[in-house]
Amino acid sequence: MSISVGQILEGKVTGITKFGAFVSFPEGENGLVHISEISNDYVEKVEDFLKVNDEVKVKVLSVKDGKVSLSIKQAEKKVNAPKEIEWNVDEATKDLSFEDKLNKFLKESNEKYVEMRTRDNKRKMGNRKTKNY
Repeated sequence: MSISVGQILEGKVTGITKFGAFVSFPEGENGLVHISEISNDYVEKVEDFLKVNDEVKVKVLSVKDGKVSLSIKQAEKKVNAPKEIEWNVDEATKDLSFEDKLNKFLKESNEKYVEMRTRDNKRKMGNRKTKNY
């Protein structure tokens, strides 16, 4: 079987390295899924996402000099359907006046902002401690 760019194929993970995973196909062909093409999430370790003998769906990105480049995340792309808006009114705020709802929103927003700034400041302070001057 000839593998061509753009094909979606099913294969089995035959090997895992720190830079990706090797996938073989029933016809005897094989290719590499680079670590950056495994998931849309951050992949620190390939083993966190794949195991040997896992069945995976892959998209062929390129075929060059007998080397086949594959992608799992591009094979799983889905069409983004419009999200349904839930118009149900929260029972806790149903009887509040507009001003009360606005005040509640401002309070929650301010709390989230303070929490975010605190987290950022801790992160900045942590970076200062690790630098060697």
